[in-house]
Amino acid sequence: MSPPAAHPPRLRHELRATATLALPLVLGHVSTGLISFVDNVIAGRHGTLTLASVTVGTALLYLPMMVPLGTLIALTASVSQLDGAGRRDEIAPLFRQALWLGLGLGLVMFAFLSAAPLLLDAFGIAADIVPGATAFCHAVRWGAPALVLGFCMRYVSEGTHWTWPTMAFGFGGLLALAPLGYALTFGFGPLPEMGAAGLGTASAIAMWLQTLGFAAYLWKSRRFAPLGLFAHLEWPRWAPIRGLLAVGLPIGVTVLMEGGLFIATALLIARLGEVPAAAHQIAINVAALCFMLPMGLAEATTVRVGHALGAGDPDGVRRAARAGYAIVLVTQTCSAIALLLGHGAVVAVYTADLAVAAMASTLLLYAAAFQFPDGIQVMSAGALRGLRDTRVPMFLAMASYWGLGMPLGAWLGLGLGRGPQGMWTGLIAGLAAAALLMAARLAWRLRRLPPPVAVAAPPAGPVT
Repeated sequence: MSPPAAHPPRLRHELRATATLALPLVLGHVSTGLISFVDNVIAGRHGTLTLASVTVGTALLYLPMMVPLGTLIALTASVSQLDGAGRRDEIAPLFRQALWLGLGLGLVMFAFLSAAPLLLDAFGIAADIVPGATAFCHAVRWGAPALVLGFCMRYVSEGTHWTWPTMAFGFGGLLALAPLGYALTFGFGPLPEMGAAGLGTASAIAMWLQTLGFAAYLWKSRRFAPLGLFAHLEWPRWAPIRGLLAVGLPIGVTVLMEGGLFIATALLIARLGEVPAAAHQIAINVAALCFMLPMGLAEATTVRVGHALGAGDPDGVRRAARAGYAIVLVTQTCSAIALLLGHGAVVAVYTADLAVAAMASTLLLYAAAFQFPDGIQVMSAGALRGLRDTRVPMFLAMASYWGLGMPLGAWLGLGLGRGPQGMWTGLIAGLAAAALLMAARLAWRLRRLPPPVAVAAPPAGPVT
């Protein structure tokens, strides 16, 4: 049997492997979060009404985005398992079918962004916010197909343990958005001042630039040449698409349950006026930036768990899950401390409006409180995705976010009149419930894996 000394080196190796894989993912997600940061800073400088309009418009963008974002992440788990099992020749056909699925989901997202703003009046959004939010949605919708196809390219790269392109093209999109967004929002030279619509247009352009750049990289890169990702055109085939949907759609619904909780919170707070809406948008944008750390780590854990599962290594699956938890506890501690100590300075970057700043600063203290449950739930979900366990987590997310979080938040925030603070209390409760339930599910699944194989070791040292 392996001597005890063999396990710490293996765990240290897994920690290094997970951290190395996750770093570009984290930075890539940070770049995505910074895109929202840039949008909000530009909108906030343009005016409180513009910021409130972008808040609602962004919520309507993210709501349909959650489904393809989660559904297509099944490609990461599938590719990592094929890679671990040595079946790399099956990756390209699966990728080409994922592109067809992504195109369909992108068109659905375009249709949603076209129609959803018509419901804002019925939802009770303040009348002065509706025109700007509608203009933002109608501009950004043109980038929806590119955004979803970009998910396919990113996920196939990540599934093969190559995550640096996610970071590189994420920051590339950010570099394109910042000057273009400013120019179209405020007007520059021959470009007119477009306000919220300008930010939506700039975001759509940045989405296309990112996706076209990623496609060119996968096509020309020597690293991916043996896979033949774009070797020929394939028409849609239902069997592989159905397989992706069977695993991925529950993930999409799970992501929608969590993201929808935050989006619905934003829309409900928008009913309270432009100051609460703007304050919430600042606080949730900062919280989203913090979330990029555990999200990137969870995606790396999905890859590591899936690769070990494909290789028939149950002990490797356990090590990957433990390593993910160990790292995410460190990142969440750092995020919570940063929010507790620096909330005032962070808010000052976004706005000079004293009323907005005071409320946003308070909400960031609530954000500090949910760092640990947020990290644990997303890490547990990531490991479960690597195990291709997606249906039960979907129901756990529904119960946590919509059975507890949203009703509690709405009752405290609107029913008892506690405003944004009451809504954020509901967020904390929903995330805490999800963390407990997802972690319990993962522990149960890990116990059901085969026990570690006994390995004879020579008396002269640990097994490597």
